[in-house]
Amino acid sequence: MENNNNNPRRAFLKKAAMGTVGLAAMNMGFSAKSYGRILGANDRVQVGIVGFSNRFRSSLVPSFMNHAKDLNFEFAAVSDIWNRRRDAAEAYIKSKAGVKIKKHRNNDELYDNKDIDAVIISTADFQHALMGVEAVRAGRDAYIEKPMAETMEDARALLKAVEETKKIVQIGSQRRSAPNYIAANDYIRSGKFGDITMVEMCWNVNQPGRWRVPEVKDLRQEDTDWDRYLMNRPKVAWDPRKYLEFRLFWPYSSGIPGQWMAHQIDTVHWFTGLDHPRSVAANGGIYVWKDGRTNADTLTAVMDYGPQNDMTKGFQVIFTSRFHNSAGGTKELYFSNGGMINLDTNKISSEGGLTKKMADEMGMKPNLLESATLPNAAKMETGANTGGDPMTSLHMRNWMECVRSRKTPNASVKAGYNHSIANIMTRTAMETGKKVTFDDTKQDVVVS
Repeated sequence: MENNNNNPRRAFLKKAAMGTVGLAAMNMGFSAKSYGRILGANDRVQVGIVGFSNRFRSSLVPSFMNHAKDLNFEFAAVSDIWNRRRDAAEAYIKSKAGVKIKKHRNNDELYDNKDIDAVIISTADFQHALMGVEAVRAGRDAYIEKPMAETMEDARALLKAVEETKKIVQIGSQRRSAPNYIAANDYIRSGKFGDITMVEMCWNVNQPGRWRVPEVKDLRQEDTDWDRYLMNRPKVAWDPRKYLEFRLFWPYSSGIPGQWMAHQIDTVHWFTGLDHPRSVAANGGIYVWKDGRTNADTLTAVMDYGPQNDMTKGFQVIFTSRFHNSAGGTKELYFSNGGMINLDTNKISSEGGLTKKMADEMGMKPNLLESATLPNAAKMETGANTGGDPMTSLHMRNWMECVRSRKTPNASVKAGYNHSIANIMTRTAMETGKKVTFDDTKQDVVVS
């Protein structure tokens, strides 16, 4: 590892995890003025792009542009350490928004631009949390793609930074802004559904190229900044696959838990008010796509949820995912004794509920939910292939409105912190083959 005295940015990242990042920000040259300007009601919000990723191009740009004119937001700059992506961002935003944005080689340069009010962070998974720390400590509001964090150290650093700076941060868990999920949350919390007894979730595709990036053949080390890319991860030799196909490799991504399970497990926390599983057991491996990846192409996780102080109450969550057979697609099914909610069809039904015949045998009353469609639940895309979808568009608008109003966004940093706990517990359980719990006092995972 290099001497932190010769690399102030690496020192900054280390101090971020230690909770002393405010002082680090000042020592790096972030002046009080760089902590963002005060926005008037009619001021245009200038937004910086942190990482011109495929996700940003396909989904976040169209979602942003759906509301930019109405809410007076504008793209103003891009920060990307790969020169090719900087040039691509400049051309793309010019074609879509009709504006010429400033190009910055890194985030230090971006935050020296005092006109930038907020940023959208869409970089490698492991960078989200620490780049979020950089943003809020530099006085900028942020939309940060999920997963929020892939280690507890990074998750704690961002939670602390947002709580201290009071900046507006939206995590990209877009289900929180979708009308069908909002309706499901209201219905469950009303008590009409009864106690949740089990949740089954799956996310299946048959895509050899999933998370593979053809551009990897064009990436040269001299055209980017490998040291900046690694941030607080171990210093290793240049590898263009780990740079662009990061989702396939730990410690740059957990793969399935952070990318896909994060979306679905977030709804469990939201609907129940529970912060994390009580325990997780998981198994998986690379069974089909043996292309050098280190993250699993198949995963099954079994989680126990419920109050920490009452083990007689709770329910089970089963999450499965595979890359090599798409049967089942993407599903989210919530069960009670009286029936189920299917969040693919947005239907409430008595399917599987306690029938009169079975109840009579035990001297009990039947328990069957009244069939219904979730109110205000226009079809939201929940499949594994998303673009500028309605769900992300609504989520982006919520963040933009909160930047204006200073209200807490739908997917707060605490929600992102909680899904990060579940992701980290799952990855740890799969890696160790042991049951994993969470220590609320230490705010860390525990391997049994």
